[in-house]
Amino acid sequence: MQRRSVSNWLLLAGCLAFGAGTAQAMDYKEAPQLAALVAAGKLPKVADRLPKDPEIVKPVQSIGTYGGTLRTAVRGDADHNAILKMIGNQGLTRWTMDYDHPIPNLAESWDVSADASQYTFHLRPGLKWSDGVAFGADDIVFFVNDLLPNKQFFSSPPSQYVINGQPMKAEKIDDTTVRIIFAGPYLQFPNLLATPLGQHPTLYSKHYCEQFTPKNPDLPKLLTESKQPDWATLFRQKCGDIEIPARWANVARPVMDPWVITTPYTGGGTEVVATRNPYFWQVDPDGKQLPYIDSMHFKVVSDIQTMLLATIGGQFDMLVRHIITINNKPVLSQHAKEANYSLVELTPTDSTAMALWINETEPNPKLRPFFQNKLFREALSLGIDRDEINEIVYLGQSSPYQVGPLPSDKFYNEKLATQFTKYDPAQANKLLDSIGLDKRDSRGMRLLPDGSKLFIAIDSMTADAAAIDVSDLVKKQWAKIGIDTGINTMERSLYYDKAQNNDYDIGTYGVPGGRNPTSDPRAILSTHTLDSRQSLPWVKWYASGGKAGEEPSPSMKARLAEWDQWKQEGDPKKADALFRDILDKAADAFEVIGTVQAPTTYGIRSNKLMNVPASMPNGWDFPNPAPTLPAQYYFSK
Repeated sequence: MQRRSVSNWLLLAGCLAFGAGTAQAMDYKEAPQLAALVAAGKLPKVADRLPKDPEIVKPVQSIGTYGGTLRTAVRGDADHNAILKMIGNQGLTRWTMDYDHPIPNLAESWDVSADASQYTFHLRPGLKWSDGVAFGADDIVFFVNDLLPNKQFFSSPPSQYVINGQPMKAEKIDDTTVRIIFAGPYLQFPNLLATPLGQHPTLYSKHYCEQFTPKNPDLPKLLTESKQPDWATLFRQKCGDIEIPARWANVARPVMDPWVITTPYTGGGTEVVATRNPYFWQVDPDGKQLPYIDSMHFKVVSDIQTMLLATIGGQFDMLVRHIITINNKPVLSQHAKEANYSLVELTPTDSTAMALWINETEPNPKLRPFFQNKLFREALSLGIDRDEINEIVYLGQSSPYQVGPLPSDKFYNEKLATQFTKYDPAQANKLLDSIGLDKRDSRGMRLLPDGSKLFIAIDSMTADAAAIDVSDLVKKQWAKIGIDTGINTMERSLYYDKAQNNDYDIGTYGVPGGRNPTSDPRAILSTHTLDSRQSLPWVKWYASGGKAGEEPSPSMKARLAEWDQWKQEGDPKKADALFRDILDKAADAFEVIGTVQAPTTYGIRSNKLMNVPASMPNGWDFPNPAPTLPAQYYFSK
């Protein structure tokens, strides 16, 4: 195995563009609260807590000072990702701040085999979990070899870790070197590791989490005490998973994050508090251990309007979630001076602001044939007045769009982005008549061929105000072509529970993949276990190698096969050609109906909060603001 120039180049790029580097001999400094603990003999010296060569992070604006609590907000119902996006996803790699490419993170470098099937990660020597225990190759091997292939833990391994039907394997070289082995090439693995869904290898501390596995002879006692049905459930309760609330509910769980949960995220709680991690592994150019800020305080606010009122009342230091709809910009701007905050520009990484995900494995046997009929989906799309949606919901700041990469991305596909976006109710009516929906009731609403009522329910989350507003307009617009529609608004947890049970007609959600579309192609490929809502049973079929779920359409099967080829293709030009063909096939299938292009939106940050970029990408694979390194944020005096 040879060290490929790409990893060295990426490390250099990180140093040049964002000030990341390796510490040479320097005098380390620490927050006053930690210095007091050291003086009291309750904590090792800062030099003993840091890795041998901590990463030097050059602040966005200036060297910071210690202290303060960053006030932000989280919703009360399954809003765990709000915490993840503020505290961060500490993976082996991370994105550059401009979302251009992955750079070293917990791994200081990596080697790639000639065929890109093996990655050797060189971890930063001396890294420690938040409880002071060494972090190393054993932790990564614990997830990869013990948890990933375990059928009790994962019924099917997450597809991001699978090549040629085989989950990745790990080999410990030494305490700070681990080799990840795939059953074939996987050129995009470093990109995957930079996303939240690639954090599994560094999420679980073996020394703590192994007690919740069958390797612990006392496991039966723990199950009885916790009243959990099995070890996998208990494990996730105690050690979490990437996208579940329990990740932030156990104050005893060791982490690699800048802040450690001290007041947990639990049902009925009014706040979540995270306090600085004394063993965090980054420093600034002056040798100050990060983070600068003492703690993060998440106020639990269930109602979005209440959250907005609290924002303009100056109660939050940073908020780049929930209140960021385009129609909130005027009121946020109006109160910025009196509340002493500035707007943060959030440039979208999504393609469409809100899409209608038609469930092609619809549980109602009368509706399913129509949902699987492309002409039906075309008619629904032609029956949407996107100009009206743009003007009313998005204040004229957008334009009609379906799904797929944005025009600025190299994978832009015009057909995928623009087909069936012109409002044409006459053509929509013709299409619906032609497929057997030509009979109507006394109100002009269409009937199914057996004479029963055609009714479609659109599910939206209460937290997604724009999706609800768009759905209301779509309901009125579809009524003009005889489609009777209802809007179901629900809390996030119910929204996801229904989807996992395949209990929905249409789901609403934005579509990632406007930028770096290969990082999250959920609307193009049935790969996302929570949000590929064109058919989650198709996702299960793919993840299980055909052993579970439902067999996808011929088009989707062909795309998934090409996706497997793409993950392994060693020639970048051939890989790009494969992905372009996937996009072409997705355009021909036309499964997810978009509305308008995701517009630029705005969050807020206190004028006292420094080192926050004035503009940042806004998305899920780039879980802003985490890749902008909140550990280097600080409060001015």
